[in-house]
Amino acid sequence: MNCSISGEVPEEPVVSRKSGLLFEKRLIERHISEYGKCPITGEALTADDIVPVKTGKIVRPRPVQAASIPGMLGMFQNEWDSLMLSNFAMEKQLHTARQELSHALYQHDAACRVIARLKKERDEARSLLAQADRQIPMADRQIPMSTPATAVAGNAPVHSNGTQVADDQIGHGVMNMRPGISPTILAELTDCNTALSQQRKKRQISSTLAPIDALERYTQISSHPLHKTSKPGILSIDIHHEKDIIATGGVDTNAVIFDQSSGQISSTLSGHSKKVNSVKFVGRDNLVITGSADKTVRIWQGSDDGNYNCNHTLRDHAAEVQAVTVHATNNYFVTASLDSTWCFYDITSGLCLTQVQDTSESQGYTSVAFHPDGLILGAGTSEAVVKIWDVKSQTRVAKFDGHIGAVNSISFSENGYFLATAASDGVKLWDLRKLRNFRTFTPYGPETPTNSVEFDFSGSYLAAAGSDIRVFQATSVKQEWNTIKTFPDMSGTGKATSVKFGPDAKYIAVGSMDRNLRIFGLPGSDVEMES
Repeated sequence: MNCSISGEVPEEPVVSRKSGLLFEKRLIERHISEYGKCPITGEALTADDIVPVKTGKIVRPRPVQAASIPGMLGMFQNEWDSLMLSNFAMEKQLHTARQELSHALYQHDAACRVIARLKKERDEARSLLAQADRQIPMADRQIPMSTPATAVAGNAPVHSNGTQVADDQIGHGVMNMRPGISPTILAELTDCNTALSQQRKKRQISSTLAPIDALERYTQISSHPLHKTSKPGILSIDIHHEKDIIATGGVDTNAVIFDQSSGQISSTLSGHSKKVNSVKFVGRDNLVITGSADKTVRIWQGSDDGNYNCNHTLRDHAAEVQAVTVHATNNYFVTASLDSTWCFYDITSGLCLTQVQDTSESQGYTSVAFHPDGLILGAGTSEAVVKIWDVKSQTRVAKFDGHIGAVNSISFSENGYFLATAASDGVKLWDLRKLRNFRTFTPYGPETPTNSVEFDFSGSYLAAAGSDIRVFQATSVKQEWNTIKTFPDMSGTGKATSVKFGPDAKYIAVGSMDRNLRIFGLPGSDVEMES
């Protein structure tokens, strides 16, 4: 007799008390454990209803096809045909599934783009509506024909409280319609991201990078008075590694270009009316960008004689411009302001392509930096929050909490995995892969904030500036980040405001609340000889 399930002679035959049907023991037990009923009659069945049948040793008869070589070849051919048909069916199903998945992903991407565009149009419409609401009451007022002075005042731009706007304030903070980041620019950003990501996988630490034992012997080797004595204070530093020149932004409303090799001031950039909070080099065409407390951003073009001329003055923010960061393509840059917005600019034209505001919060931005690959933007706020933005969609993709006080500075490591942030409670390190804080440094007391934090270009070292300057060895999430060297603040103000590594970490440039730029390096090195 054959098994009612498999149709073959059972090795361990059992019979059902209820139906009297014969089964293979292992097959019926598995079926009962999964379904709890008879596979033939469908009535409820348990293991207790199965009775084993005692038989002699069963020798399975050989199939007729296996009795001859031609029969066996026929069996093999049938099995092969069945396997090929099954394989074809699976490949067809896989192809269909891939097409469906591709279509679903395309629809999802299109939906996300439509949602982002609609949100942007909604925000712009709200802004225009708010402006119209403020202007309607002034337009509805009757202006006496006999008073020309009143008529002139009625046609002037007005604040929400009805007071006249000064001529030099027109244009500040107006949320104009922006053209947006075009598909061509998005493709350029994506291509740059792809190229840099591939390079990063193959990158190796430069053999000319200053070793740890050299940094341990660093000391102050020069000091250069760059800014005015009447308004001392260096708020920002940037270094052009290829030309080895340094730019500083000061409280005296000026930015200064300093030639490290000659130890001389190359040019002084004058034009802002208030302190210069941020200064950045562009890696092409001898360009410098400055952001100021006067709410403006300026793009400066260097000439052959060493002087710099202002190509563009940008007035898109309604409050202090706190930080500037340049994209890896050297064609675009972003500014962050206390008006709770960040702007994405085209460097050549000076056009603001988009101005982004997180409508869910009203925190002003105090720091900003591009991720090395260029598609992620990090921004620190005045209320101790770090926001991570997707540049392509201008949407916030992550938020880091935990600091106390304004986030004064942020820096991405060149390896693309780590983010360092500085605030009143010290320095925090974040793992961008798991979106979590994995280490915190509290070098100073609660009354002394950390003003600046910076990775070197290789991602091997991390510097922090507050009441002194500290250099850490950058390792990994699980390993310790040991302090390599601590430099005292030689300014006497007790407030180091900015720190930058020179090429290959051969020197460290420090700005403080006096007017001097200080260079720390190895005594007797080429840097000291040049200084």
